[in-house]
Amino acid sequence: MTAEATRGYAKGRAKRREILEQAMSLFGEAGYRGASLRVIATRCGISHTGLLHHFPTKEALLLAVLEHRDDVDDEWLSLGGTTGVRRLRRFAELAELNAARRGIVELFSVVSAEATAADHPAHGYFVRRYENSVAGARLAYAQVRQEGSLRSGVEPDDAGPQLIALMDGLQVQWLLSDCATDMAGVLRAHIEAQLTVAL
Repeated sequence: MTAEATRGYAKGRAKRREILEQAMSLFGEAGYRGASLRVIATRCGISHTGLLHHFPTKEALLLAVLEHRDDVDDEWLSLGGTTGVRRLRRFAELAELNAARRGIVELFSVVSAEATAADHPAHGYFVRRYENSVAGARLAYAQVRQEGSLRSGVEPDDAGPQLIALMDGLQVQWLLSDCATDMAGVLRAHIEAQLTVAL
């Protein structure tokens, strides 16, 4: 590959990343249905046609934004091959990380609510995402039980979906309280109450 081609490729990747960031911001502000590709293109300093070169449809852009968020979060949760108590600690740390990413939290909260409609382009994505999130939380609690650190009466099959529901509910409260809600603190206290060891 020539130096010119390499520069062109890097420039294309940078523009794609900028489009994802601007789309994430606008989807969070206006929701998927209220966001316009032309507005996103304008924010990025490119034409509507230029945006379509990177993302041929609004649906493709939304799914790319959501997958980008998941890739970042999955990498965070899996850092160091964490399992059991360490994995539950990661959930609390992820809530702390989200407190510095208001745009991403807004995007997720707005679009996940919109996507409860079966005809929403991200409906299938969110169905799968929740299935995977709940399964991952249940597995972490099951591992904690195997480690001997789960309090008596706490059932992994119940605790997993409760943890995911608490995380997402806290995000809405955090947004509505103008970021005053301590997402990480509440989540950490909830998890610690289920354990026989310190988180």
